[in-house]
Amino acid sequence: MASASDAPAQAVLDRFLHSHGLAGEGEQVTWTPLKGGVSSDIWRVDLPGRTICVKRALPQLRVGLNWRAPVSRNRYEWEWLQLAAGIVPRSVPQPLAHDPQLGLFAMAYLPPERYPLWKQQLLEGKVDLRTAERVGHVLAALHNATAGRAEIAAAFDTLENFHALRLEPYLLVTAQRHPDLRTALQGLVDRTARTRIALVHGDVSPKNILVGADAPVLLDAECAWFGDPAFDIAFCLNHLLLKSVLLSEHRGELLQAFETLANNYLGDVRFEPRAALEARAASLLPGLALARIDGQSAVEYFVDHPIEQEMVRALARPLIAQPVDSLAAVLRAWSGPELSLQA
Repeated sequence: MASASDAPAQAVLDRFLHSHGLAGEGEQVTWTPLKGGVSSDIWRVDLPGRTICVKRALPQLRVGLNWRAPVSRNRYEWEWLQLAAGIVPRSVPQPLAHDPQLGLFAMAYLPPERYPLWKQQLLEGKVDLRTAERVGHVLAALHNATAGRAEIAAAFDTLENFHALRLEPYLLVTAQRHPDLRTALQGLVDRTARTRIALVHGDVSPKNILVGADAPVLLDAECAWFGDPAFDIAFCLNHLLLKSVLLSEHRGELLQAFETLANNYLGDVRFEPRAALEARAASLLPGLALARIDGQSAVEYFVDHPIEQEMVRALARPLIAQPVDSLAAVLRAWSGPELSLQA
């Protein structure tokens, strides 16, 4: 039997395991909630001799503001996980089972002692350029393999979810707080919404990247959408820019990681000319940076750092008002001319 305080809910969870052959009758099952998720319930599930992970999407996200999102994202995350496992099998948890009626899926459990979180490493000042390089390669592999595929476009026609989870809470909420930038931010939303090129993960953040021994592992593809791959690369690079402001003593290393990730990603891209993709990412990036300060999903590590918040605003706002067309230009604006991307 399972350990839980809510017996009816626990019975449903146990039935999920039994109906999909993940647990045998009479086996001891222990469900342990995992911390960190704002959009889903996530459990470590211990069974005799094995451990798995189960995830269920929440209709109301655990944030300070009222933020609701369609629970159908659980199904799309499962479908993304299955697809990605066929493209980069070492870079996603092994998918095990899915129940669309319950909105649950199970996947392999990756122990933190073997798969540390990239976000935690970065916040501790441990900046490994090999990780940044590998993330760039994995992201490009996913985009290259899915670009232009009509069956994937049809399967991930999820703009409604993506708008609710990304475009509105990030860019449109930020536009309300910066009315002088409203037109520019609305333009980013409109362009992103109409650009349909490849399968987008939608949350490529260090908090969703585990550092495996030979490959990074991507988690939490709840925002999966067939759209603009520039969003993924900009979203990930944004976190390196933000941490470079917060961790001034590691600023140079973090910006080198930005350079490494960007160059390895762009160097691998095969689905469109580099210049077009890079221009969209470069113009989107400062909007995402400002959104993590003044949008609906502000990064928690800036909450008690008002000076650093102002620094991000001062860096991002001019780049939104007057967009640049290369990530090199974004990097120069953020760091000065001594660190620049390769041509």
